[in-house]
Amino acid sequence: MSLTVIAIDGPAGSGKSTVARAVAKRLGLAHLDTGAMYRSVALAALRANLDTTDLDATAALARQTQISVGPDGVFVDGEDATDAIRTEEVTKAVTAVASNPQVRAVMVERQRTWISESGGGVLEGRDIGTVVCPDATVKVYLVADHEVRAQRRAAEHGEAVAQDMRRRDTADSTREVSPLMRADDAVEIDTTHLSIEDVVDVVMGLVP
Repeated sequence: MSLTVIAIDGPAGSGKSTVARAVAKRLGLAHLDTGAMYRSVALAALRANLDTTDLDATAALARQTQISVGPDGVFVDGEDATDAIRTEEVTKAVTAVASNPQVRAVMVERQRTWISESGGGVLEGRDIGTVVCPDATVKVYLVADHEVRAQRRAAEHGEAVAQDMRRRDTADSTREVSPLMRADDAVEIDTTHLSIEDVVDVVMGLVP
């Protein structure tokens, strides 16, 4: 029997996390925030005073860092880092980490292992439908007006993070490896004027 995998991609503030959690709850599936994994590596790099432009060193750190992302929070090497990975400092550092091809290879392998061990699930990120699980059961790409996304981001993580969003949008969309983009067979949903329940209903309607 094939596993049920729901891939939810899109830029920051498009509603990925809230929608992914709600869809996972409705379907009784596990949920994985893949962005938190890259943030965890960025946090580990900052704590180790590591230059994240050093690709090999950062990749080595990624391989040895224990990361757990689940309903109880985010843990890095056994320590609760749920709040720490959302700081402005980590947000700025994660761009270089997420652009590192070696780091992405490590994280994608872990994400695929998670899918297998969890018996499927709902994954949110920027390359789920294109790279991590190109044969996902359902692929969704969420978008929203920039100003609306900025307001959502500010409400969730503060004004500084919201102001940094445009830089991250550009970096994520233009990086050479696994850029932020809609999979050819993904359903695009504009969440600008939709409630969370409306978006969740649309996604649920796509599940066979």
